[in-house]
Amino acid sequence: MAKNPLLCSIVLLAVLAGATSDDGAELDYSKLSGIIIPGFASTQLRAWSILDCPYSPLDFNPLDLVWLDTTKLLSAVNCWLKCMVLDPYNQTDHPDCKSRPDSGLSGITELDPGYITGPLSSVWKEWIKWCIEFGIEANAIIAVPYDWRLSPSKLEERDLYFHKLKITFETAYKLRGGPSLVFAHSLGNHVFRYFLEWLKLEIAPKHYIQWLDQHIHAYFAVGAPLLGAMETIEATLTGFTFGLPISEGTARMMFNSFGSSLWMMPFSKYCRTDNKYWKHFSGGRQVGPPTYHCDEQEFKTNLSGWPTKIINIEIPSTREIPEANLSSMECGLPTQLSFSAREISDGTFFKAIEDYDPDSKRLLYLLEKSYLGDPVLNPLTPWDRPPIKNVFCIYGTDSKTKVGYYYAPSGKPYPDNWIITDVVYEFEGSLISRSGNLVEGNPGAISGDETVPYLSLSWCKNWLGPKVNITKAPQSEHDGSDVQIKLNVEHHHEEDIVPNMTRSPRVKYITYYEDSESLPGKRTAVWELDKANHRNIVRSPVLMRELWLEMWHDIHPDAKSKFVKKAKRGPLRDEDCYWDYGKARCAWPEYCEYRYVFGDVHLGQSCRLRYTTAELLSHYL
Repeated sequence: MAKNPLLCSIVLLAVLAGATSDDGAELDYSKLSGIIIPGFASTQLRAWSILDCPYSPLDFNPLDLVWLDTTKLLSAVNCWLKCMVLDPYNQTDHPDCKSRPDSGLSGITELDPGYITGPLSSVWKEWIKWCIEFGIEANAIIAVPYDWRLSPSKLEERDLYFHKLKITFETAYKLRGGPSLVFAHSLGNHVFRYFLEWLKLEIAPKHYIQWLDQHIHAYFAVGAPLLGAMETIEATLTGFTFGLPISEGTARMMFNSFGSSLWMMPFSKYCRTDNKYWKHFSGGRQVGPPTYHCDEQEFKTNLSGWPTKIINIEIPSTREIPEANLSSMECGLPTQLSFSAREISDGTFFKAIEDYDPDSKRLLYLLEKSYLGDPVLNPLTPWDRPPIKNVFCIYGTDSKTKVGYYYAPSGKPYPDNWIITDVVYEFEGSLISRSGNLVEGNPGAISGDETVPYLSLSWCKNWLGPKVNITKAPQSEHDGSDVQIKLNVEHHHEEDIVPNMTRSPRVKYITYYEDSESLPGKRTAVWELDKANHRNIVRSPVLMRELWLEMWHDIHPDAKSKFVKKAKRGPLRDEDCYWDYGKARCAWPEYCEYRYVFGDVHLGQSCRLRYTTAELLSHYL
């Protein structure tokens, strides 16, 4: 969650002239703004009350850092928890302490300044530094932090978050004079999706698309868990510490108090909800709560389209068993039950373990009130392509990713009453258990980004048109000899596209899926980055480079293709040049040369570009 190419592309946008958009209107890209919607746990929370912590010299005062202050966490964990947890039923603050999200860029750059907490702490800091180095104006970068503990409806009810987000887009338009680029990561994509649905109720239907076209030029969905994420299950049943020095039981109690704990639960790709507010657009009438229905495909494999059953759990046999069932069940032995993604998202799973787990009743209440019954949108339903001109879906692949869990009673009291007995991973086109055994199921051709399964990440391939151009190229700088291209590949809805292309096992590739025949005025692309980790993908220099090139290509009046060319990738900055010790010269001699500057401490620092960046970029039209 750091170096971000989105707004760095504005480096050139600010100095180049306007270009003609797809609908023929003149668009000045120097007026673009960039709006960042961070992911789960990626915004600082600050205390908004005074809390005296007994047995600790560190108290909480207004504006003190709560998420993440590891010093106070270590010295007074119970006091810290009071400022973090919410009431699981009404999502109100603890009576002794309340916390609120920080505002502006400072709220998302670094969670715990001055303390080393690994990837969790440094979020967008390096990216902001990157943009400042390129002279980006301060008012061109806008962060929209939110309280990631709340459910979507509560975000609006308590903080008017979506009203503020709408005003942010309109303010950016008035301030800069042009539309915005939206860059969302992880849960931030779900927040943006809910905003688009909420907006339908705020704007007259005939002006809805007009508002989107005027205020949003492109949407970059990075690491979006479009069908949910598996680690949400783990955090709900046994706790997920995020690398913090707390017990899993403590992490579980805290996570399950959040209204957002169900927002990224896995759900079926075959089940949808009819929104009762759709009558404003269709002219129809619908009475009563939203109706949840599934296609017949859901019940053919009973896997909800996922590779395997998501939860396999042993339930203690404590109830009296009718004599008729004694022949099929040994008295006293636990019963193993399996649940698909649909059975998790519709509450069946929580009802099944209601008598054995105190959290289930609270989660079931939250699920029915804030998700299944949400009048704006049931977030636990498949996405359609957002009605935005340019959509880029970007995610990592080819990492070992969890797709299923086996649980059993631990014999300990709550919150440690469950234990993970086995985990099912997707990796290299197979399903394997934690012990290394193959597992039956329907694995995808490739695996996910270590946090979100491939099925969930790649759902956005359904947004592509019937003809797709596919390009596979090395992520690092290359001369084009290893680039493979397939044009006009047929794409069928809800079917994956996996190109049959050769690859070197030592090379990390990026695969581009780009519309060959787009809807008029709209473009869609999907980028798959080998081995890009979910939490670190926005720090990827490769992603920054590609987005920079794509946006530069868009603005250039001499661009000859719909998307930027992939024929070669040479160095674009002095930082990309390095010393080749084997040949005793700077690598990429056609781009880089040895040019010593006082203060260089090693040979690589003295390798610099031969030409200006603008001259090098002319090769990518």
